[in-house]
Amino acid sequence: MALLARVSIKNLTKRFRDVVAVNKLSLEVKDKEFVVVLGPSGCGKTTALRCIAGLETPDEGEIYIGDRLVNDLDPKERDIAMVFQSYALYPHMTVFNNLAFPLENAKVPKDEIKKRVQAVSELLKIEKLLDRKPKQLSGGQRQRVALGRAMVREPHVFLMDEPLSNLDAKLRVYMRAELKKLQRDVGITTIYVTHDQVEAMTMGDKVAILDEGVLQQFDLSHEIYFHPSNVFVAGFIGTPPTNFFDCNLMGGVPYTLDTGEFRYPLPEHVAEAAKKCASNVCILGVRPQDVLVYKNAKEKKGLVKARLEVVEPLGDKQILDLKVGNYLVKALVSPDFKAEIGDELWIDFPADKIYIFDKKTGKALT
Repeated sequence: MALLARVSIKNLTKRFRDVVAVNKLSLEVKDKEFVVVLGPSGCGKTTALRCIAGLETPDEGEIYIGDRLVNDLDPKERDIAMVFQSYALYPHMTVFNNLAFPLENAKVPKDEIKKRVQAVSELLKIEKLLDRKPKQLSGGQRQRVALGRAMVREPHVFLMDEPLSNLDAKLRVYMRAELKKLQRDVGITTIYVTHDQVEAMTMGDKVAILDEGVLQQFDLSHEIYFHPSNVFVAGFIGTPPTNFFDCNLMGGVPYTLDTGEFRYPLPEHVAEAAKKCASNVCILGVRPQDVLVYKNAKEKKGLVKARLEVVEPLGDKQILDLKVGNYLVKALVSPDFKAEIGDELWIDFPADKIYIFDKKTGKALT
């Protein structure tokens, strides 16, 4: 394959009239790294990818591929290959011709084209499909052909824009693993855009989370899950999403968070972090799987009263929707936990599992 290359983005900004699609984005993707750009629809992730590809022109900032500043280079001069959600295969061409097309355009000798197409088709296990046309292929096979057409060029960098979103759920799970293995085997620097957090967390060496064009966190998936940098990341990552409570930080021994419905006493080390809150108005966060649910208030001191509103069975687990005053709290429990709608239950949050955020800035304090 071609020489590998890092991708360096510095203060990238892209506007569409009054809308800032990407706002001062800085990102460093190392050689051979698989980085996933994740975020909700309209967050700027595809625009950022198109700027790297040269399909959009940045208003500000610099993009480097390897040591080359590529801002003023045409897409074909950047030595990248892009895989789209729609596959973008030529329907009148066979699989072989679809794979060979970019090489023919580049005036590669016929013997070399045949050799490269054969090598890539064997790697992707589509060598028996070379005489077929796209309409004769399944969704998974078409996706492999689209990947093969990108790979055959031996680019420095792969750019992938939601390439699995048109596949059914079962095939998507299979292709996630296949794509990750393929990227590791081939070793090409890859930037992969998705709105699917499971895809991002399972595939990426690192994950970059965007919201409204702004980078929220760029880290290992484990760090993003267990140490979210702000309220947005904590709420976006995880299913069901994190429970949040608006609180006032109250002095005393111990310090407590007053939600208006209950008070939560803070251990000393957590209280020290919470004191950094700019205005004493905080947000308490706890993931549904960390909410402990009891049937009796006597089982533990300091439990919070809740009423069971809804049970959502998921087979190996169930989600309980619990009403605590004006708050709806989701708890993930074992399928063996039995309770009836309307039952009075009691909940607790382990101190080592909670998150505290500054209400004013949204930034994590713990």
